[in-house]
Amino acid sequence: MSGVLVLGLLAAGTTSASAADPLVSQGRAVTASSVEGSGFEAGKAVDGSTSTRWASAEAHDPEWIRVDLGSTYKVSRVRLNWEAAYARAYQVQTSSDGSSWTDVYSTSSGDGGVDDLTVSGTGRYVRVYGTARGTEWGYSLWELEVYGAGDGTPPPSGAGYAFGSRLQPYASGVLRPSGSTSTLDAAVVDYYQRWKSAFVRQNCGNGWYQVISPDADHPYVAEAQGYGMVIAATMAGADADARKIFDGLVKWKIDHPSSINPDLLAAEQDVSCRSVNGGDGATDGDLDVAYGLLLADRQWGSTGTYNYKQLAIRHINAIKASEVNPATNLLKLGDWTSSGDQYYYLSRSSDWMVDHFRAFRKATGDGAWDTIRTAHQNLISSLQANFAPSTGLLPDFVENTNSSPRPPAGEVLESENDGKYSWNACRDPWRIGADAVTSGDAASLAAARKLNTWVKAKTGGNPSSIGQGYQLNGTQISGGSAAAFFAPFAVAATTDPGSQAWLDALWAKMLATPIDSSSYFSASIQLQVMITVTGNHWVP
Repeated sequence: MSGVLVLGLLAAGTTSASAADPLVSQGRAVTASSVEGSGFEAGKAVDGSTSTRWASAEAHDPEWIRVDLGSTYKVSRVRLNWEAAYARAYQVQTSSDGSSWTDVYSTSSGDGGVDDLTVSGTGRYVRVYGTARGTEWGYSLWELEVYGAGDGTPPPSGAGYAFGSRLQPYASGVLRPSGSTSTLDAAVVDYYQRWKSAFVRQNCGNGWYQVISPDADHPYVAEAQGYGMVIAATMAGADADARKIFDGLVKWKIDHPSSINPDLLAAEQDVSCRSVNGGDGATDGDLDVAYGLLLADRQWGSTGTYNYKQLAIRHINAIKASEVNPATNLLKLGDWTSSGDQYYYLSRSSDWMVDHFRAFRKATGDGAWDTIRTAHQNLISSLQANFAPSTGLLPDFVENTNSSPRPPAGEVLESENDGKYSWNACRDPWRIGADAVTSGDAASLAAARKLNTWVKAKTGGNPSSIGQGYQLNGTQISGGSAAAFFAPFAVAATTDPGSQAWLDALWAKMLATPIDSSSYFSASIQLQVMITVTGNHWVP
């Protein structure tokens, strides 16, 4: 190289004691400002292969590629193996938070080839920021290698199940979207960061974190907090703040108890963070809160500020006592419905999170959760056979669960579509599929594959043709496209060995769909689907 400017550092190519530091970037989560096309994803630059590469969009400045090292390192060396599309002017930068950047190297006369740079900087993130192309094309790297040593700070999460570790393999034959694991993981991390920026807040003080719900009836709903707890515990190792966020959500849960069973979470809060509308519990939020606490116990242990395991077991037992109908072993809508009222034998299909029931059984040793799990799987099978034999679609709600369970003919709680596949049931392919891929359970696999077979044929393999609601016979009731409807089908697709192209199309659709900051519902569902289909969902 010639004409380099090193900012208060050793010149490129010189040697130092740090030259022996290990490679710390390979296989790490990586994101880029743009990608030229399929096959040139950012992860290709850290996969250890000099036959694959990242390439940015052509004829555009500036462009960048960023690698997340997972924890803080003293960076001593950065090696850039440029393809023909090299940078004439670029900076190498470090950051502790992925937001504020410090230059550790800069040049305006790059000449391509291999730039083996001796640098001195500290950070968790390293970015190559190109400001002027050396060719008419874009920027392209065969490999981006970062070398360094830990700065003495332990990994930010102490994660027992660090994101990307895939310590729990999926059932045999389960598909993943095409691409390297590093590329897939980088896409999840990138979407997570955008989701976090859009919806995670620290409002009203008190050490609380919350997930805002601008598209719900109230600014904060239990469903959103449950999503947040599961997501935060799952993303440990990819986000230095994961445990801090999780603990803030735990404090929110503790400080907003249900007015009926105080071991559960009040379902709705207003803009002043006060529980409203009776302050009772909602089953969907409570299930995810309990599951998130179990994830946290396995992730960080329970000897910190909060005893996650103890809180989880109390929450699980409260769900069983107040949100499971003892006559049917099926979930109620919340702790607010009781024997004799019109909702006592009404259940919502999107609450049937059968992988959660497995985790609850393991955590408590209570065999009742086996009975509860079986009751829900039998109901899913019965509904598919009797009311949706050609589609496998489930209704938002099921009535008469004590006698002859059936989809309601009209409104029973929310809308005229309560007996159709609408804004609740749209989550079912994800929830059923999550159990299928992690357990290989025959009932869950059969239910998920039935849904997948129908939707793939219905749309001709085009995810953009998935509408926003269907009658159970497959007749579309609403047009448009929403991640809450198309994303969950990706989980069902992973259960079918013949659906790789369909899964890849759904994955591409998700990557091409920007986060709508007015819809926590769709964004939160898509993020959790992305976690699951990339192999990063696990059952504590």
